[in-house]
Amino acid sequence: MAKEVLYIKIAHIIQEQILSETLKIGDKLPSIRALQKLYNVSINTVKQAFLELESKSLIESRPKSGFYVSNTSNRKFSIPSMNKLKVSETQKSPDDLITKVFDTFGDKSITQFSLGVPHKSLLPIAKLNKGIIKATRNLEESGTDYNLVQGNLNLRRNLAKWSLVLEGKLTEDDFVTTSGAMNAIYSCLMVTTQRGDTIAIESPVYFGILQIAKSMGLNVIELPTHPTTGVDLDALKKVIPKIKACCFMSNFSNPLGSLMPDESKKELVELLTYHNIPLIEDDLYGNLFFGTARPKPCKYYDEAGIVMWCGSVSKTLAPGYRVGWVAPGQFKEKIIRQKLVQTISTPSLYQEVVADFMEFGRYDHHLRNFRHTLHTNCLHFQRAVENYFPENTKISQPQGGSFLWLELDKKIDTASLYDIAIKQKISFAPGRIFTQHDQYNNCMRLNFALEWNDKLNLDIKRLGTIVKNAL
Repeated sequence: MAKEVLYIKIAHIIQEQILSETLKIGDKLPSIRALQKLYNVSINTVKQAFLELESKSLIESRPKSGFYVSNTSNRKFSIPSMNKLKVSETQKSPDDLITKVFDTFGDKSITQFSLGVPHKSLLPIAKLNKGIIKATRNLEESGTDYNLVQGNLNLRRNLAKWSLVLEGKLTEDDFVTTSGAMNAIYSCLMVTTQRGDTIAIESPVYFGILQIAKSMGLNVIELPTHPTTGVDLDALKKVIPKIKACCFMSNFSNPLGSLMPDESKKELVELLTYHNIPLIEDDLYGNLFFGTARPKPCKYYDEAGIVMWCGSVSKTLAPGYRVGWVAPGQFKEKIIRQKLVQTISTPSLYQEVVADFMEFGRYDHHLRNFRHTLHTNCLHFQRAVENYFPENTKISQPQGGSFLWLELDKKIDTASLYDIAIKQKISFAPGRIFTQHDQYNNCMRLNFALEWNDKLNLDIKRLGTIVKNAL
């Protein structure tokens, strides 16, 4: 029997056991090696079967413990479908739609499911304010002087300490601070590409990446991306001769929330290293995991220095501080020179506040509470969508981050739906803004990094009613 049929057959057997509750929520599955012996197949075949079950949110992996029946295995809605590779299709930027969504951000009366930042009630604002006072007292010139071009030494040292997932592979000298993650990505593209070059990105993708690429005169290939496991590496291999750089979010992508398996991350880095293609890795959401351990970034597997690892505190601590960083590997000196041209240095005050919070402000405690809130909110949102949206709605199953991706009936145009919703003081992110092509018109992104309450539940219900009325 063919290998492909075998892994599907094994996945189907386990799926039937879960649906019949022979295997109940929380039950541990037999080990990969035990199933290999039971079905007389290769270990890789069993891994593929488990990957298939994970993609349906039926099982979940717990590091150093094994696989378990997922708490969400009884969900009613399927996960969104996967797009196809688009290389030569006519491009059309959704700039007007992006502007329309951004123009509502200042209106406090609007429920901002569209906003990509956490609600202020989820952030340690009082502690950060104390940190500002402390930094003003301790910094030379109260933080008004120029900082090192490479960035605040205290922050870079703490970033190295906090990069435990890399097992000591980075030091303070490996980091360059930036004005947020987008500034880091922009700088990385500036030193690795030239106007007319082609880059590969996920699809759907955060619209800011598309806007940067357009402003730099870069061509973009959108790669098919699975809502659970991330970028399709087979699709990347087909277009790799055209690619000058890749820009991926391997951990909890925006907007899908996908998480690339470790084996795929390793394969990706090896592939790009062989072709000497830099990988700009946006790991903005890596610390917002719902499982028991932080997932490794692609940077972990980087031996040649081709991975440029970008991050910030914009989604975890202080969006307005604009404190970000990059560990650019072999491109460090170019990044420093690029930063000198762009900004000379980044503000020392907020870098020092973030560094102090990482060292003395119980950053780990804040992240634990924050992750718990996000996971709980995610479950609340999923349940509400299943209760109030049409039955053919598809919804993502993120294992971290702060977004849900919804795929609605093909008859729905979420750009038109947005105009209706905003009149009822509800804002969401229409799917069309996450691509340069004419696709995802029936999709939307919802931010669940909000304070869950009865009003929020009612607003999701009202949004569901708007969708139903559009059918």
